[in-house]
Amino acid sequence: MSHSPQKKSLHPRNLHGNGYDLRKLVTKNPALKEYIILTPGGTESIDFGDPDAVFELNKSILQKYYEIEHWSILKNSLCPPIPGRADYIHHLADLLAEDNNGVIPKGKNIKILDIGTGSSCIYPILGQRLYQWTFVGTDIDINAIQHAQSILKNNVNLKKNIDLRFQEEKENIFTGIIEKSDRFHAVVCNPPFFKSREDNWSKSTKKFHNLNKKPSAIPVQNFGGHPNELWCEGGERQFVRTMIYQSMEYKDQLGWTTSLLSDKDNIKPLVAILEYHKAAHVKIIPMTQGNKTIRILAWKWN
Repeated sequence: MSHSPQKKSLHPRNLHGNGYDLRKLVTKNPALKEYIILTPGGTESIDFGDPDAVFELNKSILQKYYEIEHWSILKNSLCPPIPGRADYIHHLADLLAEDNNGVIPKGKNIKILDIGTGSSCIYPILGQRLYQWTFVGTDIDINAIQHAQSILKNNVNLKKNIDLRFQEEKENIFTGIIEKSDRFHAVVCNPPFFKSREDNWSKSTKKFHNLNKKPSAIPVQNFGGHPNELWCEGGERQFVRTMIYQSMEYKDQLGWTTSLLSDKDNIKPLVAILEYHKAAHVKIIPMTQGNKTIRILAWKWN
């Protein structure tokens, strides 16, 4: 058998809810073939502890399902798991539908801001391909911006719908990015999760051994990651807290501001800040993917 397991917990519109056929993916990306392994259960899969295998799998998915022929990431950058990233976009579409009489708004007039787009530029790519939205992607890493720009240049169906902006001031999230004429229907963000390099290494090592099951194996981060992608002072709670306070300054230019939250203990203190400052709407949207549950924190000031 060549099918991956069914992803029962993904969003109903997610293209990957029934898994994917690895053999069909290989026809789009022959490089994936050498990474296919047979599981003890007799199904074909890949070694998710191997960063090269993870990259080739996700590259194949983009080619087959989203018509993205030219895609890569900077060395040691985060390789986004496409099914999970697509889930965020689908849930965002549902959120925007609430403001549109229950109809998901599509087309280039819907403008989304992606904070920390990375070298993969994955949220703008998925949002454009799934709903034809336009995006502004930002990052504090100029190399990531330049690499993402090369992806847009090599995919003609993207370059007219995605704009990339370099954030020169690392302490700012919106200032220096949002222009006076901008009006964003929504903001997406996958914030740095860890508090420090040490915190990152400790938790990544534990994850690696859970995947590998070999105590003697040398830990490898299967999704890679540059420092600004993985950690910041205070971790995701502090990052999103900063987002909340800085978004208040642009409340007339932002619709739904959203961010992923990996740690459930961060929900209550962040919601408390939003309630204290009288956000008009606050939502927690759970996303369950396999054995992992993460959340989207969403708020609107007006």
